[in-house]
Amino acid sequence: MGNRSSRFLFKMLAGSLLRRRSRMAVALFGIALGATALLGMVTLCYDIPRQLTREFRSYGANMVFLSSGQAPLSLDAVEKAVPLLPGDHLLGLTPFRYLPVRSAMVPYTMAGTDFSQAAKTSPYWRVEGRWPEKENEILIGADIAEFARLEPGRTLPIDGRNSSMSRFRKDLLICGVLRTGGAEDGLLFMNLAAMEAMTGEGRLADVVEISLSMKEEDLRALAAAIQAAVPGLEARLVTRVTQSEASVLGKLDMLVTLVAMVVLLLTMICVATTMMTVVLERRREIGLKKALGAENRRIVEEFLAEGILLGAMGGLGGALCGFAFAQLVCMHVFGRSIDIVFSLIPLTVLVSVGITIAACLAPARQAMNVEPALVLRGE
Repeated sequence: MGNRSSRFLFKMLAGSLLRRRSRMAVALFGIALGATALLGMVTLCYDIPRQLTREFRSYGANMVFLSSGQAPLSLDAVEKAVPLLPGDHLLGLTPFRYLPVRSAMVPYTMAGTDFSQAAKTSPYWRVEGRWPEKENEILIGADIAEFARLEPGRTLPIDGRNSSMSRFRKDLLICGVLRTGGAEDGLLFMNLAAMEAMTGEGRLADVVEISLSMKEEDLRALAAAIQAAVPGLEARLVTRVTQSEASVLGKLDMLVTLVAMVVLLLTMICVATTMMTVVLERRREIGLKKALGAENRRIVEEFLAEGILLGAMGGLGGALCGFAFAQLVCMHVFGRSIDIVFSLIPLTVLVSVGITIAACLAPARQAMNVEPALVLRGE
């Protein structure tokens, strides 16, 4: 008996949808469009923070390691902290050691660093020439190059004193000019290991810059854990970067949520208007069913079943289109593919069905109020 009733309901639904193909197509298109926008926005909201976090890393590091005392930071302490950094989020870790030097009685500041890591933590660095490859090769800042009229290929003799006041002197080959538009334009850069050999000092750094693709709250928790685990090391966030990133992501989430709500509201209005029109067109049919003994519950079930079927079909089609929409946006904006979260497909279908059911409630109530005598009499 149950199977016969289910088959009869299915035949009624199929007949109703086929007889009103144009109107149902409009409702189906509205649901699919809403599902496309919903899943596309949710996918972007889920994945764009990851994409933007990587884009923000082009502005420099978002965490630094410093010495908690007066002496420079030991790289041994840094090596103890490295295992605490999440490897899947670590983009680069660059030590810097600063030393005053002179060349032809002109004072400069020499920065020792790891150039392979500097390219990761500071991707905004632009080198005219080439990066240093040998111990006696250096980069010079653009301001120094203009001031001293230096260019790649020239030799720059330098001398200075280390922390124990022992003198050193070395002839260095300029292999590139560094241009950032920032403080780096006024510095000389050489390999940190070469600086250690030149000065005779141990493995020290004044600051270590770290670039991590993580949210601000996660970075704060990580910094606190590192400080507690490694004595003599202080972990700080670069607040101008992390706060700007958090502000942008927060506003983006708000915008995506607002757009998704507006789209869902418009979808509900579209479906409700279509179903209202269907009820008006089917007043005689509904009146005849009631005259033959059909209960209001059966009438409502039929309308809700139509809504569920439309919502499921439109939600599934819109989910597939939503992934394509999100992928297209991400490729055009960030030049990278998006991570597809397949669990969002059933969620989108359920939301579409829920929105459609909510939109069908008013038309179903209107169908319940149809008076058979008045409708069949032609009034």
